[in-house]
Amino acid sequence: MDAMIGTKLGMTQVFDELGRQIPVTVLQLGPCSVVQRKSVEKDGYDAVQLGYLDQKPHRLTTPVRGHFAKNKVAPKRVLREVRLPHEEEVGVGDTVDASIFNDIAYVDVSGISKGRGFQGVVKRHGMAGGRASHGGKSGLRSVGSIGMCEYPARVLKGKRLPGHMGNRQVTTQNLKLIAIREEDNAILVQGAVPGPTGGLVLVRKSIKKAGARS
Repeated sequence: MDAMIGTKLGMTQVFDELGRQIPVTVLQLGPCSVVQRKSVEKDGYDAVQLGYLDQKPHRLTTPVRGHFAKNKVAPKRVLREVRLPHEEEVGVGDTVDASIFNDIAYVDVSGISKGRGFQGVVKRHGMAGGRASHGGKSGLRSVGSIGMCEYPARVLKGKRLPGHMGNRQVTTQNLKLIAIREEDNAILVQGAVPGPTGGLVLVRKSIKKAGARS
């Protein structure tokens, strides 16, 4: 198993053996239940459907309730499909916890970033804006000229303009795994991860940087 669903609990700090301060994000991982198993023979690829957070049955639609009942798994609020390493033995009803990240040095964390609504170019793209003196206050945070003269007489695609900011899936790669607290089903990763406190995250074993934690 290479990934798990979890919740971002917030940030704190820890200290290493030399007394250096390390900012960390605490992630509550699982426990997740295997709701469905997919195989190469039947589906063309190996994967499992993980369920996270218990849900009251009456809050689910009839087809979803039937899906859980067919596989004899308690209803879950969140479902995510995760690819499996080749020929890994995982069955429906099995429970996955934070111990899958033992001997892993780095992880990738995916989450939905905080929604900022409609924003201008200063906040959205970090533009400097116009001058604040000599009559320039009315255009202090404006975009400025975007024209293309007579040719090509249009605005090119990809032009940085005001628009919706945030509320999109973001993946932060190669976050160092500082500690695993199996008794709490939690891990501590160095640095920040996408999303607000309490937001859902998907944590994967990093492909680029392998090896055991120091």
